[in-house]
Amino acid sequence: MTAAATPSFAHTTVLLNETVDGVLNDPAGIYVDGTFGRGGHSRLLLTRLAPEGRLIAIDRDPEAIAAATTGETRVTDPRFSICHSAFADMQAQLDSLGVQQVQGILLDLGVSSPQIDNPARGFSFRFEGPLDMRMDTTRGESAADFLARADERSITEVIRNYGEERFASQIAKALVARRESGSPVRSTAELSKVVAGAVKTREPGQDPATRTFQALRIFVNAELEELEQGLNAALQLLAPGGRLAVISFHSLEDRIVKNFIATHSKDVVDRRAMFAPPKALVLKALGRIKPSEAEVRANPRSRSAVLRVAERTEAPLPPVHERRRGGER
Repeated sequence: MTAAATPSFAHTTVLLNETVDGVLNDPAGIYVDGTFGRGGHSRLLLTRLAPEGRLIAIDRDPEAIAAATTGETRVTDPRFSICHSAFADMQAQLDSLGVQQVQGILLDLGVSSPQIDNPARGFSFRFEGPLDMRMDTTRGESAADFLARADERSITEVIRNYGEERFASQIAKALVARRESGSPVRSTAELSKVVAGAVKTREPGQDPATRTFQALRIFVNAELEELEQGLNAALQLLAPGGRLAVISFHSLEDRIVKNFIATHSKDVVDRRAMFAPPKALVLKALGRIKPSEAEVRANPRSRSAVLRVAERTEAPLPPVHERRRGGER
C-alpha cells in the first residue's frame, strides 16, 4: 500500500438476505438504502431489482461515499445513486432528486466494521487512536472535544443515558479531574484507562469501557435523534405497500424502532372518547428477525442485531399535528 492509498477494512453485512427479502415488495420500484456503509445490502438489492427499478443510497461517512463512487468498489449500475447526508434528511435528498414516494427503505444502524477497525476513527477501545467517533468527519464535534469542554454533570448524563452505565458519575468525575490536571483525554487508550480505573465492578466478558464508548458515539453522532427523524421521514415517503426494514444493535435504538412501528400499527383505546372513530393504522408490522446461529458463528458482531420490518397500509397519514414522534411513550 502506498502512502497515498486509503486503507481497506473488511465488512460483513448483517442479515443480508433477510433484510433485502423483507424490504423488497416491488422489483420495479424505487428504494432507499439509508445507511450504505460498504454497500452489502445495496449490491444485493440491485441484483433483485427490475431494469426499471431504482436505488438511492445515503450515508454521512465520506469513506462510505468514496467506496460507492471511486476505485474498484464503486457501484457502476445506472439505477444507483448516492447522497452524502444523514438519513434523517432523506426527504430533502429525495425531493432534490424529484422523488416523492418510494417502495422501500432500509436502515442498518450502528457502526460498520471499517469504522470500528480503523484506529484513526476512534470508535473502538481495542485500537489506539484519536478519540474522534464522528461518522461524518467533515463536520461536528469529536468525542475528545466534547470531553474537553463539558462539565461533570453533562458527561455523567451522556454516559448514563446513552451507555446505561451505572458508574457514569464516577467516570465523569475521573475525566474532569484528569482534564483539570492538564491532561484531558485525547485518545482511545487514554479514555479506556480512565474508565477502567473508575469502574469498580466488571461484567464478565465485557471490557469496562464498552458502555462509555457506546454512549459517547451515540451522543457525538446524535444517533437516537437521527433515528427518530429518519423513521418519521420514512413514513412520509413510503407508498402504500412500501416496506420499512430496520436493523438495530442495542436496546436503546431497538426500543425506538419497536415503539414507532407499534404506535402506527396497533389500535389504541382512548377511554375518554368512547365513540371516537378508530385511529387510521398506517403501518402493518411484519415481524422481528434475529441472526441465525450460523451467522453469529461466522460473524460474532451480528449477535445483537435485530431486524424489524413493517409495511405501509392504504390508510392516509393523519394531519401533522396529530402525529406522535417515533419512540414516544
